[in-house]
Amino acid sequence: MTAPTTATAPTATRSHPQRWLILGVICLAQLTVLLDNTVLGVAIPSLTSELHASTTDIQWMINAYSLVQSGLLLSAGNAADRYGRKKLLAVGLALFGLGSLAAGLAASTTQLIAARAGMGVGGALLMTTTLAVVMQIFDDSERVRAIALWSTVASLGFASGPLIGGVILDHFWWGMIFLINIPVAVVALVAVLRLVPESKSSRGERPDLLGALLSTLGMTALVYAIITGPEHGWLSLRVLLPAAVGLLGLGAFARWELHTPHPMLDMRFFRNQKFVGAVSGSILVVFGMGGSLFLLTQHLQFVLGYGPLEAGLRMAPLALTVVALNLSGIGPKVVIGLGVPRTVALGMPLVAAGLASIALLGGGTDGGYGGVLLGLVLMGGGIAVSNPAMASALMSAIPPEKAGVGAGINGTLAEFGNGLGVAVLGAVLNARFAALVAVTATSLPAALAAAGGAAERAEISEAFASGLRTSQAVGALAVFAGGLLAAVLLRRAERREKARGPERPVAA
Repeated sequence: MTAPTTATAPTATRSHPQRWLILGVICLAQLTVLLDNTVLGVAIPSLTSELHASTTDIQWMINAYSLVQSGLLLSAGNAADRYGRKKLLAVGLALFGLGSLAAGLAASTTQLIAARAGMGVGGALLMTTTLAVVMQIFDDSERVRAIALWSTVASLGFASGPLIGGVILDHFWWGMIFLINIPVAVVALVAVLRLVPESKSSRGERPDLLGALLSTLGMTALVYAIITGPEHGWLSLRVLLPAAVGLLGLGAFARWELHTPHPMLDMRFFRNQKFVGAVSGSILVVFGMGGSLFLLTQHLQFVLGYGPLEAGLRMAPLALTVVALNLSGIGPKVVIGLGVPRTVALGMPLVAAGLASIALLGGGTDGGYGGVLLGLVLMGGGIAVSNPAMASALMSAIPPEKAGVGAGINGTLAEFGNGLGVAVLGAVLNARFAALVAVTATSLPAALAAAGGAAERAEISEAFASGLRTSQAVGALAVFAGGLLAAVLLRRAERREKARGPERPVAA
């Protein structure tokens, strides 16, 4: 195939005069989106009792949001590049606010799942446009620091959801965890319209409608298979069929992108080892963190008996560590001083060590918190340095006029890794749990409620704790191996750039 000719925009040489204020605005918008990835964790007891939600309902409430986002992120990024990043950012905020209103007023599990899916549409637009705007308004000298702050907010939103949800549930009913998004979305929308400059690709190429359709179909079907695998069994037809549809859809998407003259995603990005290394590392960091937080919040509440606020406070050290390291400037200094490969080689083993600490020292039924605390701090330190490094590596491997697509890839990796972590580590926990105790209830709270006495409840709690420890150990091994792979690929790419000059995935 002949390489398509581009008029690649040069990297910005001058920063926008209001860049830091704009960064604050878009980080506020992003924070509301990412909070909703984890905020529902502490609301599970309330939803179980008030909406009579089963385990399947809870999984769909959590994953409908990620499912829609994962399917739409690439298409949303491409639309932002073509039609304007500011315009799509404003539309995303409006849709997210309306979806939050519908979720807060939902009267049934079906309504809440549908509202969460609607929020996912707005979230897809927000996830792609925020990072793309950061790439446009900061020059090379400040971009690493800006991405570090953007990544800090991403990690803060992801990790502080349990704490914020706990504070809200300590004073209000569960619907307020969604309604609280509305004033934030309104303020962010006004600020975006007044402050954020418009930017879009000047190439004027035709929209890749078939590519958008195939990518959305493939990602949605594949994530659906991952979500439903623990419930129906990985070898059941209800899982294998959507998995096959997803793989075929993504295969057809890759083939189409290689042959269309105006691809949404140039597949030759995957020849760039910097890009591949950042992709593999990003998936596995979120894999470990997402699966760990999802299971740990349940352990703190159902096994150790903490209320929503207490559980949220005990999850807070992860977010506080990320914020402390990056707002103090330590995180960006580590990236600049060590370089991306060494930073990833440092950060991802720290995340793995945090998961191992929870597996070996925490996760018991005696109320001990020291191992969990150490694990959360280690994970926070690893995330603080590795996430900005990998986001910077990924975006620098993509031409500037494709910033929206690059941000879409970054967001897709986060959503895919989170869904994969919840599904796989949840499946490991469930398998270990089922091997130790036989229950027919649809959820852990129901199993504890149906227990015949204190001895049976203790047996169920210990089985869940054992499953938690096993799942964290599996996550630690996956993150550690992925970190080594990512660091090797990024190091090779760095050596190649020094020897031959920077790789350009799209020919000029």
